[in-house]
Amino acid sequence: MTETIAITEHTVDLGGRTLSVVEAGEGPGTLVLLHGIGSSARSWTDLLPLLAPHARCLAWDLPGYGGSDPLDVEHPVAADYLAVLDRWLDVERVQTCVLLGHSLGALIAGEAARQWPDRVAGMVLADPGSGSGLSVNEPWPDRLTSRISDLQALGQPDFAAARAPRMCAPGAPEHARAVTQREMARVKLPGYAQAVALLAQADLAATLPHTRCPLTLMVGSDDIITPPESVRRLADQRPDATYLELPGLGHAGYVEAPALYAEPILAMLERVR
Repeated sequence: MTETIAITEHTVDLGGRTLSVVEAGEGPGTLVLLHGIGSSARSWTDLLPLLAPHARCLAWDLPGYGGSDPLDVEHPVAADYLAVLDRWLDVERVQTCVLLGHSLGALIAGEAARQWPDRVAGMVLADPGSGSGLSVNEPWPDRLTSRISDLQALGQPDFAAARAPRMCAPGAPEHARAVTQREMARVKLPGYAQAVALLAQADLAATLPHTRCPLTLMVGSDDIITPPESVRRLADQRPDATYLELPGLGHAGYVEAPALYAEPILAMLERVR
């Protein structure tokens, strides 16, 4: 009989700041899951049963998402998110972990690995965003600013209906399409605008050469948001990294084909154990 994996949702008090969390599994190691700009901790639900037998899995709602309080900074950088991540891991008594950063979450994971070489034992960057490396004082391109204006103009449901279909590959299961649209419909301001600021200012290509933990970069072969060629360029910054293309998957591979997606993550957990 297959063991049922308990997945719990709860909030954590970080000294006056609330963080909403999804958790599954008990160890021996810890995997911390950092979702993308149009998603949430709940979006990992199909993947967690495959990972939880092998590690304690902790997934946050990014500050400003779900039940998590937004940051106090209008235009945050990765270090602002890291301050919350640091407090959370301390509360959870996590000394070392593997980070799984999807899309925007890869920007936070990369900076964590750079700043915390003794805490981040390994890192999987999945369909990673590169960031634009812009200053807050520089004009931001329309592809960034329109994210915020579209959410304001359309409202959450229509915003998700317009943008979420790009997350999945053409042949993705209907369930995957429904999950990505459902979770994108939960994004809200100011958290989403703060995440756009991170996307504008971060530069993952400049960060990766300063990391030293074992690294896997993977991307869906049909990802049109962070296409394979962009992820290959990131992999060039760490010639020792493992680079993988997952056939037939789009940007939201973790809901399109959880079993295929889980394999590189489990390999990283085994590698650093």
